[in-house]
Formats: sequence, C-alpha cells, structure tokens
Amino acid sequence: MQTCLHLGAHRCATSSFQEYMRQNADVLREKQLGYWGPRQTRAGRFHGILPVPSARPAKGLAQRARGRLRMHMEQECKLGRTQLLISDESLIGSVRANLRMGTLYCGAGERMARFAEAFDNQINTVALNIRSLETYWTSALTYAVARGHRVPGENQLQQLAESQRSWRDVITDIACAMPGVAIKVLPFEVYSGRPETQLSLLSGIDAPLRHARVRLNASFRLQDLRAHLLQATAKNLPEGEGRWRPFNAQHTAMLRENYADDLMWLTAGADGLAQLVEDPEQLVAGENLPQNELTRGRPHDKQDRRLAGSG
Repeated sequence: MQTCLHLGAHRCATSSFQEYMRQNADVLREKQLGYWGPRQTRAGRFHGILPVPSARPAKGLAQRARGRLRMHMEQECKLGRTQLLISDESLIGSVRANLRMGTLYCGAGERMARFAEAFDNQINTVALNIRSLETYWTSALTYAVARGHRVPGENQLQQLAESQRSWRDVITDIACAMPGVAIKVLPFEVYSGRPETQLSLLSGIDAPLRHARVRLNASFRLQDLRAHLLQATAKNLPEGEGRWRPFNAQHTAMLRENYADDLMWLTAGADGLAQLVEDPEQLVAGENLPQNELTRGRPHDKQDRRLAGSG
C-alpha cells in the first residue's frame, strides 16, 4: 500500500482539501484509496508519537503508537486499499508556535523523524504546500488576531520579515528526517482551490469533481476582522476595507525575495531533495519556441528588407 503524508501547510487551503477528501471518501474508497484526516489523526490514532505529558514513559507511548498504526494500516490493506493518503497540517507544527518563535516550523525535522519511525518507514511520499511568505504570514496573523492574539507591532513584523528560515529550510529538515521519501511541493498560488488536481497528482487516480470548490477558513477582510474583535483591539487595525496588509513595502520586498529564492531552488532541482510539482494544465513549449515580437531577431530584419524591396 502506497502511503502519502500530506502536511499542508497551514493557511494553504489545507482545510478545504481535507473537506474535499472527506466529502468524497466513499467515491475514493471505490478507487481503493483510503483517507485519514484530522478526524482520525487527532482522535488518538497518533497519540504518543510526539511527546505528551503523561505518567507513562515516552518510549512506551511511542511503542504503543507504532503498534496502533500497524493495526490500522493492516485494516486498510484488508479492505483492499492500494493507497492511503493522510492529511493533517499540524503534524509539522502550529501557527501559534510559528508566530511565537517568529520563524517557519523550526521543529519540523524532529517531528517528521518521529513519524517516520512510528510508521516503520512505510511512508512513500510527503506532500507539502508552500505559499509566498508575505501572504503566508499575513494570513497567519489575521487568523491569530481573530482568535485573540494581539495585533502585531513593528518589532514582531520586522522579526518575521528578517527571519532567515524559509520553505527551503523546512523542506531540507523533512528530507533529512525521512531519507528516501519522495517530497512533492505544491505552491499555494498554483493549486489553491484545486483539490482534485492535487489529488490526481499525488495519487494518479481520476479525482472526482464533486465538492471541489468548497472553501473553508478564508481570512477575514479588514471590515469583518474589526467587527469580530473587541473595540479596544479593533482600534489597532488600520482603517479601510479589503485585505489587511500589515507589512510595509520594505518588509514585503524582503519576504517576496526569500520566496522567489525558494522557488528558484526548487525549479533547479532542490539539490535532489524535493520535486516542484508543475501545473499539468499549463502548456509546455516544445522543441521550437513560439515566435512573437519579443523573439524577433536579425533573421526577421533581413526578411523584412527583402519583402520591402520586392515588386
């Protein structure tokens, strides 16, 4: 049974993807694909893989977790599943921890090493959604403020903008923790709102279109965010409507540059650690590039002169 671990990340339309998978679970089972989402992973199935406060030794909890996972995976095999997709963005960390530490998933490597051990190295593929750092942190801050986090000050915004840790570091940590596992990276800007495309690329099946346009946990607009908060907190937000843009022009440029570097690294092969999944609907140039005004050169000038002098 091929097992794919879909890690999200947070604020990358992961909840919408999970809802699409849950709504189509019956159809997917007919295609021999099993699905575990947060309703399974957070209901005790993964208990003990990561350290938790307990009177029992951590080693004993980890052993019980391995036995529990082996039992559940054997059940999937007996039901005829040839593939299993597990999706939970909290496996690599949390938005709260990212904001508190001022960096991206600094414990991802250790967490993934524990999951690799718990699954007895039966994970074949890891899928990671990434997003422009400017919009990722903006969405994370909006999400946090709507749930009681204070409105960020200049120092916090500067810390986020100047953080040297980017998606490249997260991917490298995962690759080191799970050697031999194929890591597929799907940018939010390409695959947001297209869960059926993501599923087809990760599983190879003809994914259903039903419930493919469900959108969950969208970020509040400024006017909605102010209405959601206490007046004392809402007054710290800027006036106006539309999306909240907490970063200034300099911070935005720094974040965009870091993300552009990540995409260039992925496009160049990511040092063999990961694969940037290309959009299957995007046309690819063949051996002969299309001709347009930007590709005109000296041969065209000669041809134009001959045509002008004829007749």
